[in-house]
Amino acid sequence: MVNSVRITAENAANDTLAPQSGARRRATGFLHRLLGLKGGQDGHGETRRMSLIAFVIRVISAGIAFLAQIFLARLMGQFEYGIFVFVWVMAIIVGNFACFGFHTALIRFVPQYRAHGEIAKIRGITLTARLFALTSASLVALLGIAAVYGFGDALPPYYLTPLVLGAFMLPMIALGDIMDGTARANSWIVQALTPTYLARPALIPVAMLVAVLLGYEASAKTALIAALIATYVTTLGQLTILGWRLRRRFEAGPKEIEFGYWIKIAMPIFLVEGFYYLLTNADVVMVGFFLPPDQVATYYAAAKTMALVHFVFFAVKAGMAPRFSALVAEKSSGELARVAATAAYWTFWPTIAVGGMVLALGSFLLSLFGPDFQAGYPVMFILFAGVAAKALIGPGEALLTMAGQQKICALIYFAVLLVNIAGNIVLIPVFGINGAAAATMVAMFAETALLFAVIRSRLDINMSVFSRPAAAAERETR
Repeated sequence: MVNSVRITAENAANDTLAPQSGARRRATGFLHRLLGLKGGQDGHGETRRMSLIAFVIRVISAGIAFLAQIFLARLMGQFEYGIFVFVWVMAIIVGNFACFGFHTALIRFVPQYRAHGEIAKIRGITLTARLFALTSASLVALLGIAAVYGFGDALPPYYLTPLVLGAFMLPMIALGDIMDGTARANSWIVQALTPTYLARPALIPVAMLVAVLLGYEASAKTALIAALIATYVTTLGQLTILGWRLRRRFEAGPKEIEFGYWIKIAMPIFLVEGFYYLLTNADVVMVGFFLPPDQVATYYAAAKTMALVHFVFFAVKAGMAPRFSALVAEKSSGELARVAATAAYWTFWPTIAVGGMVLALGSFLLSLFGPDFQAGYPVMFILFAGVAAKALIGPGEALLTMAGQQKICALIYFAVLLVNIAGNIVLIPVFGINGAAAATMVAMFAETALLFAVIRSRLDINMSVFSRPAAAAERETR
């Protein structure tokens, strides 16, 4: 069975790198030159394939999500839309936290276990991750509901019921993240991304429209019920399909469980992921704490519009993380340096190109949400400055995590998170939503500088867009 798994992986890579002809060959050659890669059997084909597929899915996803948010904002109005996005972002953050790092630990361990033929451990960690996430998320949801009812007097009344609805989403959000990690670890990038980034954002407005047509109020509560339905449908569907694919790849057999070791590795990853998630969403949450829902809606619309740029970073990270893990296991320092430099190159230039286009159309895009949303246009420029800085080094946190440096990575994100929160506390009361954007920008600058310095000192790798892939590999192999 182990041999069949390896043969399947080799065949998939060979299919990816198979000779092409005509227009397809010219198009592929153009993409290779664009990405700074040479064609051939360089072991990079699977990574390139995953990154390009992830890029395409994220482009489509960005369009679907953007149109869905415009629809919801128009349907509900600015105030109710602000309540919805605040609770939805909170649910996504807490649901991710409830995995306690297992969804990323899967991406680290499964490729290594496959490389060493340890199939029993793969069966063990995939089952353990699911059960752990479901249990922990359910407990967190119960605690959250109890807190809402226990401290309800301290909350604005319009948040009470929406927060309870958000708590019911947590088990499926956490399980969905585990399914995402499992699929990525097996290089099933379409299976990993489709439920969360295509199916769920498309189902939410559809369910909302059906509810309104049936006579329900176009409110945040109705939208959150629609999100609840979409989350359960997509996660359970992904669980069914992924379970079938896993049974085909890894035949039924004994399971080897090393929960103590896995959780020991997963917890620092949890801190990295947790701080990173808070960092990327803290601005929306902090705006919700300081400002009324209509301001939350305006800020979220601007941030969501600028998020059209983030899919470049996400696509590269999705393809590179398993590759980083495999190269670390193989102890191939020269190739790891080359891949790291390539990741930065792939990230920066597309980010600049896409960001420029989004800013050029920014005012128009915000007007689609409603007449009052264009006030968020300056926010887009401020946020893009931070995004461009982060793109200079690409997915540096993924490299550190896959290289076993998750503890120092966690410390970096903890420090950056403190910078972000402090900036929000100081700037939002004075400058409103522009202050929130400025705090996020400064935090991104700090994140980039710290990641670059640590990668250089700990791994002796110059991970930046200014380090060419070939030169990086040559320097690291000397």
